[in-house]
Amino acid sequence: MSSDDRPLMALSSDAPFEPRLALASLSGESDAAWAREGAEEAGVAFMGGIALDEAARAAARDLVARGRSEFLPPDPIQFVDEQLGALSSVPIRPGINVRSTALEPIRAVAHVCRRHDALLELNAHCRQDELRTVGCGETLLADSDRLGEYVATAADTGATVGVKVRAEVPGVDLPSVARTIEAAGGSFVHVDAMDSESVVADVVDATELFVVANNGVRDEATVAEYASMGADAVSIGRPSTDPRVRERVRDAVDRLLPTDERTEGGEVVRFTSNRPGPDGDESPTSIESVDKS
Repeated sequence: MSSDDRPLMALSSDAPFEPRLALASLSGESDAAWAREGAEEAGVAFMGGIALDEAARAAARDLVARGRSEFLPPDPIQFVDEQLGALSSVPIRPGINVRSTALEPIRAVAHVCRRHDALLELNAHCRQDELRTVGCGETLLADSDRLGEYVATAADTGATVGVKVRAEVPGVDLPSVARTIEAAGGSFVHVDAMDSESVVADVVDATELFVVANNGVRDEATVAEYASMGADAVSIGRPSTDPRVRERVRDAVDRLLPTDERTEGGEVVRFTSNRPGPDGDESPTSIESVDKS
């Protein structure tokens, strides 16, 4: 599909990105050049992940030592600023996935994201031992106080903030995690469903967060499955570098996840998220039902 055939991309007040297709971060690969390649199909590209503080960076260095690709720029905040700036004229909303064990780097990167109108995605997803040992990644899922503090710290800057989470972590109830994110001022949750796709519906039912479903998104069938569970958007992971997959999923998103609305029965339900406004104040979530019968 050519760009001339696609609807114009317009950021609505109800959704953090349009069209409702995200490109999920790929460790050590997802930079501005990668985001630019997917701009015709996707509404947002989550670059990163970026380790912000020394503990997270030390863990990333350990991962590199055993062969994993990681971003390790000398100054991670400056790197984020440069990568977001490189997309200023590209028709895609930039996002950045970050890891940190400390609050101050989160606050600093959130200010950068707000300046660039970028989405800040806190990483509560990575499961490598090196990251878990220092308190990054999925360890946050079992530490609601710390996760809530991270989200609140970022949201207080006025940035649009969300969290990437993972299903199938023992002892973790994802709907409860989503409620923590929402209460702290988050706007979206990015759910890696693993082999438990139904958890997406559980998260949708638990909050009014904008829910991005991830895992196995390749075609119309997978988009339809997540749409049937109430997901607001889907994301492509590893195949995000394949233009054929991006186009196939975008076509399905246009049909199954229409802009600005989520349909149930005879009603169209429009959502306004509780992300902070331009002065850092939090706008209450509202739901407007329109009878379509």
